[in-house]
Amino acid sequence: MIRPMLSVAFFVTLVLPAFSAELTKPSILFIMVDDLGKEWISCYGAEGIETPAIDKLAATGMKFNNAWCMPQCTPTRVTLLTGQYPFRHGWINHWDVPRWGAGGHFDAKRNTTYANVLRDAGYTTCAAGKWQIDDFRVEPDAMNEAGFDDWCMWTGFESLNPPSANRYWNAYINTKAEGSRTHKGKFGPDVYCDYLIDFIGKHKHKPMLLYYPMALTHGPLTTTPDNKDVKDQRRLFAGMVRYTDKLVGKLVSAIEDAGIRENTIIIFTTDNGTGGNSNTRLGRVVQGGKAKMSEQNGTAMPFIVNCPGAVPSGVVTNALIDFTDILPTFAELGGGKLPMSRAVDGKSFAPLLLDKAEDGPRKWIMSMGGGPATLRDGRVVPKLVYDDRVLREKRFKLWVDADRRPIKLFDLIADPWEEQNLIDSKDAAAMAARERLAAVALSFPEKDGAPIYDKNPPQKWDKK
Repeated sequence: MIRPMLSVAFFVTLVLPAFSAELTKPSILFIMVDDLGKEWISCYGAEGIETPAIDKLAATGMKFNNAWCMPQCTPTRVTLLTGQYPFRHGWINHWDVPRWGAGGHFDAKRNTTYANVLRDAGYTTCAAGKWQIDDFRVEPDAMNEAGFDDWCMWTGFESLNPPSANRYWNAYINTKAEGSRTHKGKFGPDVYCDYLIDFIGKHKHKPMLLYYPMALTHGPLTTTPDNKDVKDQRRLFAGMVRYTDKLVGKLVSAIEDAGIRENTIIIFTTDNGTGGNSNTRLGRVVQGGKAKMSEQNGTAMPFIVNCPGAVPSGVVTNALIDFTDILPTFAELGGGKLPMSRAVDGKSFAPLLLDKAEDGPRKWIMSMGGGPATLRDGRVVPKLVYDDRVLREKRFKLWVDADRRPIKLFDLIADPWEEQNLIDSKDAAAMAARERLAAVALSFPEKDGAPIYDKNPPQKWDKK
């Protein structure tokens, strides 16, 4: 049964019980690849590349066709942490905190995170990979404040600190125990993955939240331990994709070895479209769609959920979800408590995952955000008063411009590559969809919000 969507935002004050009696406080492994679209995942129709570990998760779990990210790194990362759309949490545009600073950062004291929600529910939590939204030189406790008991994070490219540029070979990594340092001769993705595996071994008897925002496959192009002599750019990127798949398989094996496979929900997704590289998918050459809102390469990302005995096996779903839904879904799965005083735009799709519903709760999903943010009066703010955005139902997708005007409408069933604009169509179904989705867009604030944070102290590297 599909749950009705009552409003754009809701406030919750109650503890949500773990949804399934058979799956009490499951551990959650949330894997998010950096800059990789469906055109590089073979179970989504990618050609010339094999991703067997990811494909196996799809074949034995639930594969989503209509899961939307935000178009770029920062909007996506803050959206999934907070359960809020960018127009609400304010990180509408990209702001790489370690490089640009200026007092701006993700302030966990002023924003809810799904990690804090689950930690408060009794979970032990760990993150490894790429964070980007705080500067660990200025905020050494940022990860803990965001809800993580332990971490192993590439610091991000810190201004005035050249070694910090390395996320791959000789990676510059911050851990709880050691702070920040170069791991000489090491391949960063191995360090992040092995850290999570070590954490799993130590805490396998507890409910765990494992957040793995990968450094792969974001530029710069790099060799991996499996292809150290490759120089061709396309082969380099394909090697990065294959190594991504290898690490996914390695983590799944670690969970199996720990004896917790049937009580661990594994989620695989990506933060936005591929950055610059093209590949063939479903017979078409698809150009990477990072920072774009086009369906097949920019917004609709791979999204796979797997847990033997709990999540149905071999299911492909057209349910609508977007990254605001991560926080309420995790809260419901883990018996967490959503914030009393902060809006949550997302809807839990836990019943769908656990075979208690045939569809998700949403009638529409939304994506927005991209490009650089700007500074105004010493604070990070959106570049535009109102950022353009896209909304979709299962059939129709509406594009809304920065003047809040509907400018494009596509029938994604008949026209999945968005080639025929129906905005002026007289077709009754198209006209009705345009009216419905335009009304949703008009329900959003006329002016987008700005990031909510207490400013960090001034630093010599701050962007002016």
